[in-house]
Amino acid sequence: MRVLVVGSGGREHAIVHKLSKSSRVDEIFCTPGNGGISDIAECVPIKATDLAGVRQFAIEKSVDLVFVASDDPLALGMVDMFKKEGVRVFGPTRDASIIESSKVFSKNLMKKYGIPTASYETFDNPEEAIRHIMETDMPVAVKADGLALGKGAIMAHTREEAVAAVKSIMDDRQFGDSGNHIVIEEYMVGREVTVLAFTDGKTVVPMVSSQDHKRAFDNDEGLNTGGMGAISPSRIYDEELSGICMDSIFQPTVKAMADEGRQFKGVIYFELMITENGPKVIEYNARFGDPEAQVVLPLLKTDLLDIIDAIIDERLDRIEIEWFDRASACIVAASGGYPVDYKKGYEIEGLQDLEGTEDVFVYHAGTMKENGRYLTNGGRVLGVTATAENLDSALAKAYSSIEKIRFTDMHYRRDIGKK
Repeated sequence: MRVLVVGSGGREHAIVHKLSKSSRVDEIFCTPGNGGISDIAECVPIKATDLAGVRQFAIEKSVDLVFVASDDPLALGMVDMFKKEGVRVFGPTRDASIIESSKVFSKNLMKKYGIPTASYETFDNPEEAIRHIMETDMPVAVKADGLALGKGAIMAHTREEAVAAVKSIMDDRQFGDSGNHIVIEEYMVGREVTVLAFTDGKTVVPMVSSQDHKRAFDNDEGLNTGGMGAISPSRIYDEELSGICMDSIFQPTVKAMADEGRQFKGVIYFELMITENGPKVIEYNARFGDPEAQVVLPLLKTDLLDIIDAIIDERLDRIEIEWFDRASACIVAASGGYPVDYKKGYEIEGLQDLEGTEDVFVYHAGTMKENGRYLTNGGRVLGVTATAENLDSALAKAYSSIEKIRFTDMHYRRDIGKK
């Protein structure tokens, strides 16, 4: 079977790597891919958002399956396009992926169907948003409506910070058109957990839990990033909590989307806050998380391709999905200055020292390969992932491994999984 994965980050590397282990997969392409992905798949320099270019390539190569892994092409309707072409494709349609591409939509969906989340107001006018800020209690979360590379939520502890956030998103256009509308919601207090779930629009099968670390620096300080590391499973997510989330959040969300005529088939990402009043939804994503995919997929025992087929064919209830009874940790090596300003093109050294290391894999995110050398090509450069019998051992293994890697201005958090 020939498979095409659409995307270029660490998430896509994790997906390609997992698919490469399937006995049914003969050849993998990735558009556009990155330096590390090029070692196990044929990378083609077509942007993930170039729908026409990706379609032409898939047809020319007689691709059997397209896996749309990143958010932008989902929101643009790439799945719809391939369905019309008669090409087998994995991921939610444009109508369904709106659960991620519009926070206003997802908040209104939760309100309509009684899915627990933070109280909120939505605005398309900055002056009205600022008036609301002057009348509401602090702190609040100010969120751009649309896609913003995981950086569109600003936590404001004072009115001054909240007003500055509104101006940055709506007036200064920090996130472009994603800031045409905003959500201002109550600041939830608790512990964060991420649960990814497979769904065919009817059946929901949660994956092992995980926890992302969004802030750039130790002790959850600095700006929000796309993710500086992750662990799996979460230290606090137990069977009782899992049952509560399934009954009050996971199944109601999938059913609500179906009732709205937006059947969701693919991977749905539930970012949760475990509050003193129970679990609540922070936000949804319409695909594997990054770096959550890098810690969850190594623990998946079942052939990923078998799961994909079951979801496309709406028979997820007829397969058993198994997981390794282990733990996983990912530490992200980022470029200095990320997520604001950073340079590219630095040589990455030390990767060869990790080749063959048991239970350690380095997922490439922002890299390119030239003349046999790997160079930095993004803000998040690598995700050093380790698995072990328990979380503390996985973290120790990941940290001892990342210490062997070097590039100019390399930066990583030293407290992943500690809290």
